[in-house]
Amino acid sequence: MSQILVEKTDTFGGEANYCWVVRERDTVPDNASNRQIVQRAKKLIGWTGLRCDTTCHGDLFEIRPVGLCQIAFVTFENKEEEG
Repeated sequence: MSQILVEKTDTFGGEANYCWVVRERDTVPDNASNRQIVQRAKKLIGWTGLRCDTTCHGDLFEIRPVGLCQIAFVTFENKEEEG
């Protein structure tokens, strides 16, 4: 299982503003698809059913809801197994 960190904040001029921020964490299966990861993130921040433009930057997802001046970032925190 991998842990995701979701940060939701406002935008100013299209850029993340961080005047306020909401952070949520959850786990996803290691074999989760990009779609499943984005759906889980949207559920965590209350955007389920909201149309969004999503961009994958490799190890980061950027989610922008259509019609709102907000943005969310999804990053991964992999826990190393202790031996």
